Amino acid sequence: MKIAELAIHQNILKALHEHGFLETTPIQEKAIPEILKKKDIFGHSSTGSGKTAAFGVPLLNALQPGKGIQALILTPTRELCVQVTDSLRSFAKYTSIRITSVYGGVGIGPQIDAIKRSDVIVGTPGRILDHLERHTIRFDALRFFVLDEADKMFEMGFLEAVEEIMTHIPKERQTLLFSATLPEGVKHLIKKHLRNPITVRGEVYVDKQFLKQFYIVVQQYDKFSLLLHFLKQNQEDLSLIFCGTRHEVDIVAKNLKLHGIHAMAIHGGLTQSRRLYALEALKKQHISVLVATDVAARGLDIKNVSHVYNYDVPKSSDEYVHRIGRTARAGMSGSAVTLLTERDYGNFNNVLRDRTLEIHKMQMPVIQRVAFQRKTEFGHRQSRRSSFGQRGSGYGSSGHSRPSFGRKSHFERRERR
Repeated sequence: MKIAELAIHQNILKALHEHGFLETTPIQEKAIPEILKKKDIFGHSSTGSGKTAAFGVPLLNALQPGKGIQALILTPTRELCVQVTDSLRSFAKYTSIRITSVYGGVGIGPQIDAIKRSDVIVGTPGRILDHLERHTIRFDALRFFVLDEADKMFEMGFLEAVEEIMTHIPKERQTLLFSATLPEGVKHLIKKHLRNPITVRGEVYVDKQFLKQFYIVVQQYDKFSLLLHFLKQNQEDLSLIFCGTRHEVDIVAKNLKLHGIHAMAIHGGLTQSRRLYALEALKKQHISVLVATDVAARGLDIKNVSHVYNYDVPKSSDEYVHRIGRTARAGMSGSAVTLLTERDYGNFNNVLRDRTLEIHKMQMPVIQRVAFQRKTEFGHRQSRRSSFGQRGSGYGSSGHSRPSFGRKSHFERRERR
């Protein structure tokens, strides 16, 4: 559908056209008309499907500037909060609608001043609760409540905070909930808080025509060397590396820098300024590799990613699909490679329970083994052997459960068929 065919105010359409929005995505085509009809919506959609415009455009279309806070959008992370705010401001460029980001890690004073003049608040649960406790924010005029990335909100333990916030907003409102997956916590929110919701779905996560998936069995002591081998083969491309913990993200990113790879880390333990700096460096192509945790990367719309590397294997097929969905978008090709060590067999079996996935085995290439420096939080090296072909206790450990020895893993059995 053409964007121009939607019943949207001309000032908003003008801004959308300037930003290249000419055709609706599937989630937008299905959601926008229903939201305009004042229906509650459950949007089952992944990152990059255009869901911010799916709820943002009809929401902005209905607002009356200067009438108080009429919309609250909750996001699980600060990065997503900033990203949603930036998108909404671009859509509202030719209107007088005021949109404010409210998140922790920065001074609360400027937010208090901005809130007084705001029509839309985009915030994280913790900081919204701070303002409610300080009585520096009121939702008496609220008409729209949006819960973005609801599954990640639940996973990060924000369900109680979300429920508390909802006691402070009017019962007569339009509720829009978007989620990539559907865990029990999200089902609970939908059943309890949405009135006769319309379910709309976006694109399939994985386009097999454009996205090639591989796994490669590697010894733990060769894992970093293999990752470096792949990155040096594709130095002109943009790569996203997923690790299981913040500590592992930091160590992998530092080692990549030592070996000449322009990489940065992003995770919840970094300051807001450092996280935004990493994203800006990626957008401006000052770096070619981002090393991230699932939580930090969730909701970030990072364009033109050609390769996704699972340095640590995700614990479920849903998380795997969400990771690899970062590449092969908009008709572009991409590849997802999972580095599979013995300790990851259990998690990989969980991934393979999704029979729609087509993950092919890749043979171990000839690689140059390199040193991998692992340090503890105190800055002292752990006792280890070098990674020049010898096994050491300090390499790539990420807390994954070990496989059950004595029985063949699911992926091993599948390979024999």
